[in-house]
Amino acid sequence: MNKPPIHLPFYAKASLLLIGIYYFISMLSIAQDIILPLIYAGITAILISPVVSFLVKKKVNRAIAILGIIVGAFVAVAVLVALVSSQASRLVAALPQLADRIQALFNQVVAWLSGFTNISTQHINEWIAKSKGELINNSGAVIGMTFSTMGGVLATIFLTPVYIFMLSYYQPHLVGFIHQVFGAKNDLKINEILTETKAIIQRYLVGLFAEIAIVAVLNSAGLLILRIEYAILLGILGAFLNVIPYLGGAITMFLFAIIALVTKSPIYVLYVLAMYTFIQFIDNNYIVPKIVGSKVKLNALVSLIAVIAGAALWGIPGMFLAIPLTAVVKLILDRIEPLKPWGFLLGDTMPPLVELKVDFEEILKKLPRIKPSKPDKP
Repeated sequence: MNKPPIHLPFYAKASLLLIGIYYFISMLSIAQDIILPLIYAGITAILISPVVSFLVKKKVNRAIAILGIIVGAFVAVAVLVALVSSQASRLVAALPQLADRIQALFNQVVAWLSGFTNISTQHINEWIAKSKGELINNSGAVIGMTFSTMGGVLATIFLTPVYIFMLSYYQPHLVGFIHQVFGAKNDLKINEILTETKAIIQRYLVGLFAEIAIVAVLNSAGLLILRIEYAILLGILGAFLNVIPYLGGAITMFLFAIIALVTKSPIYVLYVLAMYTFIQFIDNNYIVPKIVGSKVKLNALVSLIAVIAGAALWGIPGMFLAIPLTAVVKLILDRIEPLKPWGFLLGDTMPPLVELKVDFEEILKKLPRIKPSKPDKP
């Protein structure tokens, strides 16, 4: 005899749900050294799968094709790291001079603050010295966390290529496993979810890398025109930070302004801010809509919460992974009938927060035309 289903009250269901979410997040945090390389490898394996499939169709051994792609990507990354390292070495060599300039600017700020607040510079310096002492006392824990983080980063760097090779090689086997888990009756829905997940990750990442390259060139060119030191390093760093919604742009603008203030006259801060504002205008109104497009249809609130939650859970890697992972979750929610309202919550049906577009062709049409002057008759 079949037992009747157990109906729990709402508070019991809510409590079980919260407990499950707590333990799930705790597992993600504890096992991040295992999970992060797998996520990076999974996303990269999906990204390179069209190239692997193309080479396999050309009768290239699957293992050799995957290994060749990984080696090519490693060479490209090594060239980029060498380029950035050359600029970074110059920055490290100039750190003592930069520190002296920062100290001089800091003394000027303290003198201005003393005159503005009628507090003696001695009291301000004593308070700063006390704050420095507290910072030094807490530096031991910070250093320990830094070494722990570096260990996780090194583990990710060495494990990710291995995972990429394995996941790419066993991709057909893993897809078959997923179909067996959910049964033959769900084959069509599983195929749809897998195909769209693969497509959204590929299109989003290809567009994202294109955006990073274009913004890096624009940043570096603008800083070189303004003759700001370490222009290429700052341009590339700013392009990668630009991936983080809202926070990345603010950090980049602050970094550009500090370097301009330390290495140039104060007026260059305004030049740099104007340049970066113009680049952000081009990025938000032309690069993102044309290249990245609306592949990741998440609203601004969800994007911001996802980035902050990713940073709290996994640090900087979590910030970069937050948007694509949330987009994949939304895609899955949209394909499951009871969970469609949650997919709708993550999506965006509102007009853009700021919509500013310039139609240059229309402006050129409205400009007065200068008629060519007729030559004087002899």
